[in-house]
Amino acid sequence: MSPLTVQYKEANQSKITTDIYLPPNASSANSPVLINIHGGAFMLGHSGMVSKPQIDDCLSRNWIVVVPNHRLCPGVNILDGPMTDCRDLLDWIYNGSLDTYLQTQKRPHRVDMDRVMAFGTSSGGMLALSLGYDVPRPPRAILNFYGAVHFTHPSWTTPLPHIQSKLPPLAPGFIQAVYKEYPIPTNSSISLEGQDQNEEATAGANSAAPNFARPRDAFAFTQLANGTVLEACFPGERDVREIDPVERIGEGFPPTFIVHGGADRMVSIEVSWKLLEVLRENEVECGMVEVPGEDHTFAMGMRVGSRTWELQRQGFDFLEEVISRS
Repeated sequence: MSPLTVQYKEANQSKITTDIYLPPNASSANSPVLINIHGGAFMLGHSGMVSKPQIDDCLSRNWIVVVPNHRLCPGVNILDGPMTDCRDLLDWIYNGSLDTYLQTQKRPHRVDMDRVMAFGTSSGGMLALSLGYDVPRPPRAILNFYGAVHFTHPSWTTPLPHIQSKLPPLAPGFIQAVYKEYPIPTNSSISLEGQDQNEEATAGANSAAPNFARPRDAFAFTQLANGTVLEACFPGERDVREIDPVERIGEGFPPTFIVHGGADRMVSIEVSWKLLEVLRENEVECGMVEVPGEDHTFAMGMRVGSRTWELQRQGFDFLEEVISRS
């Protein structure tokens, strides 16, 4: 399954692309669109590092799946980089640019502008949620897998010993070389997606192990190990609550579903409980499923047909139910 790839934006010489997966059969009816945002702690990953079985499931529902790249921190902060890029991608869809591009294909598909959805994993979950506020037109519904939210929770400044134990000695000057990267990259060779944080990368996942001879890998895993991801990716005197979906959800926020692993050691499930609480307080249509025994980024390693697979599909069923309404 090879996607189409097109540039949707350029920023300070960073050419930012998105992959587009099309349902197998063009239809006379307009197709819903799912924006699928990769994870990677805002510092790692790229559009190829998403679950292909999940994409297949979405294509079987006759959805167009759009998987964007975005600029990676820390050369740009979360708000000015990843959030702005994903919001521009949403606008790119709504202003008709995706539809125009698709009409150049041999079997053209058309976009249903009233059924645009957003989905993301980990940091991508936060970016999907950020499309629900401070935008001219939010998505119809949002699906968040173990997203980075509730930034005042103590877990965001707590070191992670299971990551610290893997770090070799690293010279501070070496890891700071990441700030010299220009243009700001939109593609790292690795991701957190699919990696078993106990030992090696999960078998079969399309994610390589970190290479600590690369400044970006060394920098990112140092921040994760030390509990300094937010400090690195949203530095300065600005209040982190400015970019926290938990603080920004209000009346009119899109229907939202949450999926989180019960054994997540990277993003505490408590932050998703808080997100659910806030959604309910604001009378947002919402739901959540806790997947027993699953650690962070389980979506990349799960087996189709397994209990985990069936539980996480409830999120996509939620999206489908929402967009089925007139």
